[in-house]
Amino acid sequence: MKRILLMGNPNVGKSAVFSRLTGADVVTSNYPGTTVEFARGKMRLDGEDVEVIDVPGTYTLEPTSRAEEVAVGMVEELGDDDVVIQVVDSTALERNLLLTLQLLSKGKRLVVALNMWDEAKHKGVEIDHKKLEMMLGVPVVPTCARSGEGMGELKRRLKDATSSGPLCPYEQRWQTIGDIIDQVQRVTHRHHTLGERIGELTVHPFWGIPFALLVLYSTFKVIRFIGESLIGYIFDPAFQRLWLPIMEKLSGLLGPGSFLHDLFIGNLIEGEIDFMQSFGLLTTGLYIPFAAVLPYVFAFYLVLSFLEDSGYLPRLAILVDVLMHKLGLHGLSIVPMMLGLGCNVPGALSTRILETRKERFIAATLMAVAVPCMAQIAMVVGLLGRYGARGLGPVFGTLFLLWLGLGMVLKRLIMGETPEIITDIPPYRAPYWGALAKKVWMRVRWFLTEAVPFVLLGVFVVNVLYSVGIVDVLGKFLSPVLTGLLGLPPEAVGALIVGFLRKDVAVGMLAPLGLSLKQLIVASVVLCAYFPCVATFVTLFRELGLGDMLKATLIMVGIAFSVGGLLNLILGPFVG
Repeated sequence: MKRILLMGNPNVGKSAVFSRLTGADVVTSNYPGTTVEFARGKMRLDGEDVEVIDVPGTYTLEPTSRAEEVAVGMVEELGDDDVVIQVVDSTALERNLLLTLQLLSKGKRLVVALNMWDEAKHKGVEIDHKKLEMMLGVPVVPTCARSGEGMGELKRRLKDATSSGPLCPYEQRWQTIGDIIDQVQRVTHRHHTLGERIGELTVHPFWGIPFALLVLYSTFKVIRFIGESLIGYIFDPAFQRLWLPIMEKLSGLLGPGSFLHDLFIGNLIEGEIDFMQSFGLLTTGLYIPFAAVLPYVFAFYLVLSFLEDSGYLPRLAILVDVLMHKLGLHGLSIVPMMLGLGCNVPGALSTRILETRKERFIAATLMAVAVPCMAQIAMVVGLLGRYGARGLGPVFGTLFLLWLGLGMVLKRLIMGETPEIITDIPPYRAPYWGALAKKVWMRVRWFLTEAVPFVLLGVFVVNVLYSVGIVDVLGKFLSPVLTGLLGLPPEAVGALIVGFLRKDVAVGMLAPLGLSLKQLIVASVVLCAYFPCVATFVTLFRELGLGDMLKATLIMVGIAFSVGGLLNLILGPFVG
């Protein structure tokens, strides 16, 4: 046996089964936390390493979306020794059996995992799995991946995987499914549980909205609490007690004012190293990603993964579907927006779950313009938090209005269709903490390996540009725009330049410039909207293509400077 494909409808617990089978040895694509691409892992079976592939969720082998096209392609590539494990939601056996019959018709070796076996019992659903195995002609194993029940038996039965061939002609599939259900399943009456009643409440058109607002408010309170706690008790003390003495010694060796000192240590603030303002490669360059940003990124992905695995995120997609359609999107586009709040790169990648070019272009453009990543949010809060709602309100309020207004405009300008949302709403369940921890680690690992180098690169490039005087030249060249239109000093050009490399660093560069409240608001909005960081920019090129990426770029630049100039005009009498 060379490969095992994990297949199944969306929301059947496939990720939890994958985590149980593969443990920690997982290699993922560049699309964390979603099922548009896939993850690979290894498991030991009969003393040998076997590759396990988590296939994108699919309802059918007759593809109607990009995810299903990927799934069908993987099935077609299977060899004679390879095996498919179909993960089935035991509480919805009838719907899942369509894929089972299609897999059998392909002649592939198959094992059926009746997952969520515990939930089926709670709902009064009884399945004679031995009779189902006899009728299908392939091994059928009850499992509960969240608790681990049945996973050992599933691994043992892999050697028995067979293919019974087609059970029925194409036109008779649903009749065959009905006959199977009549013989193997019995449903008894039972009253709704509290969890089921809460599930219905959270997708209610009226009551679901305040619940969603409460969840989002609680989410960001928790993120802020975890992030600030990690910074205050772990990361900042570690830098101050362990790293600062080393940097002080290095500062003395290099000599303040020298090129190497400016590059690696940066400027001394009142004779001392300030990790937020010195802007050296080894001071600010390391402190920002690890001490100021990583805690919030970790906290965000922890909470987001909990919302995904608990079953709330699909409900939120259903709830916001009407609003999203006004922007030329559908409810599942809330996923790129939520991921974008953590980091814009996975947010851009997750636009793959949207079916049409129109949806992908609108979602990617709105996210790049109006959805700041968690690192950038943290820096904006650091700059304007002391002003409270008077400072933060205009920034985030403007971005929200941009998100709404630009979406409505793009809906009418971009040709194409916005299909209706088709998704399952899984029952609320306690997350499997092993799978959740692995998901968080994959996302944090991506930040460390892909995002942090761009922070260091940004600090390095800007320090070199400052040292050779290029920033001063650009400041003079762009001063009519900066000072005339936006009301910013020429020194702010450095932030605009580094904003292309890392926007969160660029926002942090505004701190030592002594800007007024109005200037801080204008600069923060412009930096949030005018360009994504270079990592997101490259991702948009890969996802949208050159033509659409250039269109999105022109929209970003035009919107950013137009809105920045407007804010400069209207904010004067209010914030000064």
